[in-house]
Amino acid sequence: RALRPSSAARWSLAALVVVIALIVAIWPRDDDASTPGSFAEYRDRAGTTATGDAPEVDLGAERAAAGLAECPGPATGAAESTGPLAGLRVTCLADGAPVDLGNAVAGRPVLLNLWAHWCAPCAEELPFLQQYAERAGDAVTVLTVHEDPQQGSALARLADYGVRLPGVQDGGKSVAAAVGAPAVLPVSVLMDPSGAVAAVLTQPFRSVEEIAEAVRTRLGVTT
Repeated sequence: RALRPSSAARWSLAALVVVIALIVAIWPRDDDASTPGSFAEYRDRAGTTATGDAPEVDLGAERAAAGLAECPGPATGAAESTGPLAGLRVTCLADGAPVDLGNAVAGRPVLLNLWAHWCAPCAEELPFLQQYAERAGDAVTVLTVHEDPQQGSALARLADYGVRLPGVQDGGKSVAAAVGAPAVLPVSVLMDPSGAVAAVLTQPFRSVEEIAEAVRTRLGVTT
């Protein structure tokens, strides 16, 4: 009489078949479209955009709470920018709209402040920049440039600091690269009305008077 496999043997055989099927299912394939083919593709699938910013989400509530000033436009009669920021596109923190930064600051003296939401010296400096902007009025445009990918964190910090300055989101650090800023924060970039860089300052400002003096000596504008 033929021997019949025991129940234990049958279950062991079934388990082996399942394990083999799982191995076949997860074994890498060269033609698997779900496998990233490059670091850039992996980065995008992991949730970082090509600009270095986090994926776009609805930040309406955060923008409303921050209450930032609108991003500037070119001064009346200003020529199209030909400086290092010409054609550089970033995102306006106030409304999420794209901004051609070169044209936005064309025809006026500008102080660009590069910062990030996790930067402690930035937190100390930003309120002084707010006070200086209120003092300078239309004589100098003060614009913040947030360099971390997390746009929502920038809006939350600015709301905490009570800073309402116009600002842009630049998680890819394209502004820093364009003006030759070092990899430190904060950095203040002074630009003349032609769009040329007059100074790249790496020390944090400790008072409104320090800012006014830097603008006077580097840009020739008394405020």
